[in-house]
Amino acid sequence: MSSSAKPFASLLAFLFAVFWSAAAASMLWAQSPVPHPADPQQMFAQGEAELKAGNLERAEASFRGVLAIDPQAVGAYANLGVIDMRRKRWQPALEMLRRAEHLAPQIAGIRLNIGLTFYRQGNYRAAISPFESVVRDAPDSVQARYLLGLCYFFTEQYAETAATLEPLWTQESNQLNYLYVLGIAANKAKRADLEQRALSRLVETGQNSPEFHLLMGKAHFNREEYDDAIRELELAYKADPKLPFAHFELGLVYVKKQDFDHAKAEFLADLGIEPDLAYDYDELGLISYLQQKDQDAVKNLQKAVHLDPSLASSHFNLARAYQRQGSHALALSEIDAAGKLDSTSYGIHYVRGQVLRSLGRQEEAQAEMRLYTQMSNDAREKRHQELENGPARNPEITADPQ
Repeated sequence: MSSSAKPFASLLAFLFAVFWSAAAASMLWAQSPVPHPADPQQMFAQGEAELKAGNLERAEASFRGVLAIDPQAVGAYANLGVIDMRRKRWQPALEMLRRAEHLAPQIAGIRLNIGLTFYRQGNYRAAISPFESVVRDAPDSVQARYLLGLCYFFTEQYAETAATLEPLWTQESNQLNYLYVLGIAANKAKRADLEQRALSRLVETGQNSPEFHLLMGKAHFNREEYDDAIRELELAYKADPKLPFAHFELGLVYVKKQDFDHAKAEFLADLGIEPDLAYDYDELGLISYLQQKDQDAVKNLQKAVHLDPSLASSHFNLARAYQRQGSHALALSEIDAAGKLDSTSYGIHYVRGQVLRSLGRQEEAQAEMRLYTQMSNDAREKRHQELENGPARNPEITADPQ
C-alpha cells in the first residue's frame, strides 16, 4: 500500500561513532553493585544500528540507557519518537518528539517528524504548523513542502496548496498524484494557467496507464459525473486487476448512486487486493448502517477502528449504530473519540447532542445542539454530506513523498 517516508532516525548520528553493545552494558551493570561507567555515545550508536535493522526493542533499550546517563540527549528522545511512530503509537511518539524539540528547537528534522505524527493520523490541520516551520527553515526540503501542500489540500486551502506545490514542479512533475492535486488546487484557486499546465502534463505522463484512469475517475467523481467516473475506474482495474483503490473509488461512486449492492461488491473486491484497508471496512459499515443492518455495521466499523484508530468516520458511524441499538454509553464513547479526531465536524456535535439527550443529560445536549446550529449555519451546503458520511478521506493520495 502507501510507502512511508524514511524517518529521521539518524538525527545527531554524526556525534556518535563507536560501536558498543547495549545488551552487554546492561549485563555488566546488573552484575556489579557499583555502576560501571558507560559511554552514551557508544550506546547511541548501538541503538542507531538496531533501529536501522528494525530491532525496535533493542533500539529502545539502548536509547533509554542513553537517557539514564544523559537526560538531555536530544537524539535519544528523537529516536524513541521514531520507534513509537513505527509502532503507530502516536501519542507516545509525540511526547518524545516534543521533548527533543524543547531541547533542540533549531533541528528541522524533529519538527518534520512531529508533522508526520499528525499527518499519519489524518490530523492534517495539526500537521500544518510543524511542516510550515520546516519549509521556512529548510525551503529545499521536498518532503516537507510536499506534505505541507497535501495538508493544505486536505483542509481545502487551495491557493496555499498551489503556491506550496508549484515550486516542486522540477522534482515531481512526473508523479501523477502530484499533478492531480496541483491541477485541482489550481482550478479551485482560479489559476487557469497552472491548472492547464498540470492537467496537460498529467495526460502526457499518464499515457493511458491504469493509474491515470484511476485519477480521472476520481476527478469525475469529485465533479459528481458518476457515469464518467464509472467508465474511467472500470478502465483502471481492467488494465490492472490488482490496482489498489480502483475498486474502492468505484464503490464510493455506487454509494453516491445509492446502489449499495454494487458498492458492497466493490469494497469487498478491494479488500481482496488490500485485506487490511480500514477504509473498505469503514464504507462497508456505512452501507450496513444505511440499510439498518446495525449488527453488520458494528462488526465492520469495529474492524475499521481496530485497523486504524485515527479514522474519525468509523468512530462517527459506530456511534450512530450504537445509538440506534440503544447502547448510548458506547455511542457516547465513540462520538467523543470522533470529536477528538475531528474538531471541525458539526455532524459530530449533532450526534453527540442526540446521545446526551438519550442519556438524560439535557443541559449538555442543548449545548451541543447550539454548537451544531452555529457551526452548520456557516456551511449549510455540506450538512447532508457530513451527517451521512462523517469526515471525508483521500487515501490514494496520502502517501508520504520519498
